[in-house]
Order: sequence, then C-alpha cells, then structure tokens
Amino acid sequence: MAVIPVALAGRPYEVRVGSGLLPGLVAEAGALLRKPRVPVVTDANVHARWGAVVEQALTAAGKEARWLIHEPGEQAKSWSGLARTVDWLLAEEVERGDHIVALGGGVIGDLTGFAAAIVKRGCGFIQLPTSLLAQVDSSVGGKTAINTPAGKNLVGAFHQPALVLADLDTLATLPPRELAAGYAEVLKYGVLGDRAFFDWCVAHGGSVVAGDGGAQAYAVEQSVAAKARIVAADERETTGTRALLNLGHTFGHALEAETGYSQRLLHGEAVALGMVLAARYSARLGYISTVDAARVAEAVDAAGLPVEIRPLQMQADGAALVRHMLHDKKMDAGTLPFILLRGIGDAFVDRQVQLDDVAAFMEEQLRG
Repeated sequence: MAVIPVALAGRPYEVRVGSGLLPGLVAEAGALLRKPRVPVVTDANVHARWGAVVEQALTAAGKEARWLIHEPGEQAKSWSGLARTVDWLLAEEVERGDHIVALGGGVIGDLTGFAAAIVKRGCGFIQLPTSLLAQVDSSVGGKTAINTPAGKNLVGAFHQPALVLADLDTLATLPPRELAAGYAEVLKYGVLGDRAFFDWCVAHGGSVVAGDGGAQAYAVEQSVAAKARIVAADERETTGTRALLNLGHTFGHALEAETGYSQRLLHGEAVALGMVLAARYSARLGYISTVDAARVAEAVDAAGLPVEIRPLQMQADGAALVRHMLHDKKMDAGTLPFILLRGIGDAFVDRQVQLDDVAAFMEEQLRG
C-alpha cells in the first residue's frame, strides 16, 4: 500500500492506495468511525458491486451501515440530490464530530463532500473512490459541488476529506469506457507538469486502460502525489498553481454543457478532448509547436479517447460554445483564464485570450 500525505496546514490527511482497502475499512479509518452506526452515501450501481463488501467490513467490527443510495449519474449531483442527502443525514442524527462515508465515483464524492460541508456547519467525511477518475482527481483536494442549470460545479465548497482510501480492486469492475475516461485525468498530470510522466503514459497508458494492475497502481500513485503537491501549495486556487489542474476543463465543460451532461460525452472524455483543444489552441497562438500539439492528440487517441469535436454532431457554432465557457466558475473580473501550454509538461494560465478568437478556433474545429 502506498500512503500519500496531503500536507495542509491544520488539517492534513492521507490518501492510501492499494488493494483490499474496502474490506479493511474499519481498521484503516480507526477512530474516525466513532459510532456504532455509519452513514454511507453511494449510488445503485456501486452499491450492487461493493455494498456487500463495505457492509461486511462494518458488521465484522460491530458497526451498522446506514445506506443512502442515489440513482447513478449526474442527476444526483443537483439541488434535489443535495436536499435528499442533507435531509437524510439530519434524520440519521449526524453530528459535527462524525464522518460520512462516500462510496463511489466523482458524483457521489462531490455530492457527499458538499453535504458534509454544510450539515451542522461542517462535519467530516471519508472518500472511498471506486472509479479511476475519482481516485486520481476528484477524491483528493477538497473541491465539492453540485451542478445547476447555470453550469457545472457552480455551487459548492472547499471541504477536505479526513481520509481517502483508493482501493485498486474496484477498477476491475469498471466498464472499459469509464476506465478510459478516468485515464484522461492521469494523462493530464503529465501534460500539465511532468514530461517524464507524460512519456510514461505514452509507453504504458494502454496497459492502464487494459487493466494491468501494476500499471494502474503506478498511475494512481503518481497522479495522487502530483495533485497532493499542487493542493498543498494552493488549496483554494488563489495563486494560480491549482488552476493548472483545470487543463482541458474550460474547453471540455463547454462540450459537456452542449451535449447535456449526458452519456454522449463522459466527463473524462470531455477533459481528454479539451486537452487536445488546449494544445491545438496553444499552437495556434505560437506557444508550442504543432508537433507537440499532435503528440498530445496522439496520446489521447491511443487510449481510445476522443480527439475531434465533429463526431459529437453538435448543432452549436463556435460562439455558442464560448457562451457556455462564460458560465465557468473560473471567470474573474469579467475575464476567463485559459490553461494553455508552453510545451508538454509546461502549462500556464493565460488571462489575455480573446474570446472572439476562441470562437473562431472552435468553429474551425466544429467544421474541420
């Protein structure tokens, strides 16, 4: 098992990466599970696969699992999903010193974390991420949120978990498409800040997506370590360091919005395509070579992830996609910062991007 510290002043915690962590939940969590009844939030798909494992782990330690089971999908990460979760936690008489368990992917982690942030002005929670995307990204760093009609993740709070247990065994149950979508966030760490890791991804990314346990363990450990360093340096995204983690997201969120946050384009797929667009736009502005932009696209394509907008068959034009971008939570004083590349492994925040030029670029990508 790898133990990766997230070194935040006053509230440090650990991300533990390994196999068999769900059966060992009580031993790993220790005093965090202080009461006989343990509230667990999950969705129906995850509960069907891993609910019995968590239930048995708690029962063996003399504890009772109390379940809130949401329907799978982004619809849970909504005002109604939040209200249902908060009302349930209050009915369960959760106290500020308790820890709620979030068992699932990014949707469940974000929703449960936000509920934990606001119930009784803040109680604890433990992340048990069961998707690759959640293990390498959303379970670490304390960003919690729900979606609203105005956009994705626009209502939320910074609220750090007390512990993250990334059980690699859960990756074996993921559908291939979802595993590939999670790999997009792995590749992102190489593209934004680590050329050597990018090269490793080029050589071994296929093994990660194909289910190789050793490759998956290395990918998760390296990704979590990278995110932990960034979060420790800039927890609340005030210096620009943490903003680099948004590489691919401004373009990607616009595509997600236009496709209705649906199965047409999974979040990880949107991030992958967004990274390709960010690389191509960086080349358009002369920041990187077209060769490097092509290398990013090749790495994404090799994992079976999308590299072109046209197959999505969207009816929008470039201007409409830019309008989606204007709802981005990163808007600051009327300007929208973009995460662009000076090279592979060298991302930066560009606050001077002209949105009419972005619209023209997106139009070119749409029509090709």
